[in-house]
Amino acid sequence: MIRKLIRRVFELPAGKRRARPKVLPLAQHGIHRDRLSHAALKVVTRLQEAGFEAYVVGGAVRDLLLDVDPKDFDVATNATPEEVHHLFRRSRIIGRRFRIVHVMVGPETIEVTTFRGGEVDDTSATGRIMADNTYGSQEEDAHRRDFTVNALFYDPSAETVIDYLHGVRDLHARKLVMIGQPARRYQEDPVRMLRAVRLAAKLGFEIDEHTRKPIRAHAHLLKNEPPARLFDEMLKLLTSGKAYACLAMLRQEGLSRGILPLLDAVMGEEGSDRFLQLALERTDARIRQDKPISVGFLLATLLWHQVVQAQQKYLDQGEKPMPALFQAMADVENAQDNEFAIPRRFSVTMREIWTLQPRFESRVGQRPYRFVEQPRFRAAYDFFLLRAEAGEVPQALAHWWGAFETADEAEREALIEQAKSEGEGPAAPARKRRRRRSNNRKNRPEADGTPS
Repeated sequence: MIRKLIRRVFELPAGKRRARPKVLPLAQHGIHRDRLSHAALKVVTRLQEAGFEAYVVGGAVRDLLLDVDPKDFDVATNATPEEVHHLFRRSRIIGRRFRIVHVMVGPETIEVTTFRGGEVDDTSATGRIMADNTYGSQEEDAHRRDFTVNALFYDPSAETVIDYLHGVRDLHARKLVMIGQPARRYQEDPVRMLRAVRLAAKLGFEIDEHTRKPIRAHAHLLKNEPPARLFDEMLKLLTSGKAYACLAMLRQEGLSRGILPLLDAVMGEEGSDRFLQLALERTDARIRQDKPISVGFLLATLLWHQVVQAQQKYLDQGEKPMPALFQAMADVENAQDNEFAIPRRFSVTMREIWTLQPRFESRVGQRPYRFVEQPRFRAAYDFFLLRAEAGEVPQALAHWWGAFETADEAEREALIEQAKSEGEGPAAPARKRRRRRSNNRKNRPEADGTPS
């Protein structure tokens, strides 16, 4: 009782001794305040001017120390969510398990969290945190974060980095170390296992042995996570810029087979690795170049070989090709929806890309003209190009459609005659000339999964 009282009085995390943090000056870490976004600097400054503690925290500090421009900035403070909300007119409090504040500054949203306390409000029978709205000190907050390299605080007013848990040392050693007892931390939040793999693959870090060892034994806990949360975490993994490396590490750490159906669908399927690797390499390249990607296109590539296998099963049963394809698509989507909440805006694009693939086999009559005017033609063609490069369909067929898309009227008719001479389809009646719609390739979306 006395120890518990002392912990509360001095705001110490349970089981932890108060330690003086290591404070690194600008000369040691080299992060100038002008490396922060305008929005992050404004939020921290406003909170500090109001008398609160406020720091940039987590992944942004980690990335700045690695000389990488952060994608977003998070702020930690001793102000409560209500106090933060009162300070910023364009803000809203969100979350139930742990309440946070989204502060909108221009086009940017800054996530502001109150320092978490050392004790958790409520946990499930498996140890998962169900409610976590107990607030505490900066030191307690550091101990409640996942990895040491994510528990760093940056004070832009003093241009100092505050390190309670040797995060800077681990960062220089390129090592991912879990704070606290790894097994217990995975029980509190099983998604941390996915996050460990994603960060290690993305940053090129080694997972510390004590952090890695319990993963395989606790992988089954992911089955109890909400499907929407798992989908969001998988999306972060697939858009990390190191997607294939992440998937390979997930399989290596025992997080694929029988745990996440989406991983079962894409990892270890004989003959699918080449197609998958090409698709993810294209996605990674676009992300590194800060180009947009289509999540629907990406999902279509990930699940394609499951669709092909299911379609073949129906074909073997005597079903016709198109009905077999539609039944296969339904089967694959249902299997994923049981575990993942794929938003409709993505699944619609995915289905359209699959449905359009058989149309590349028809190159006579008016069908090619109608096909290239389809809104999803470009996305479907990019998908077809991947299939051709993987050896799934003839390269010559992919080249024919690439030429037809950009050809003028006379060239298109010559290409159709070429298709006829190759024995595709009966002779078609002469087609009336009409004013050709612009198909200038320069005005069309880029290849490799750009949203159409």
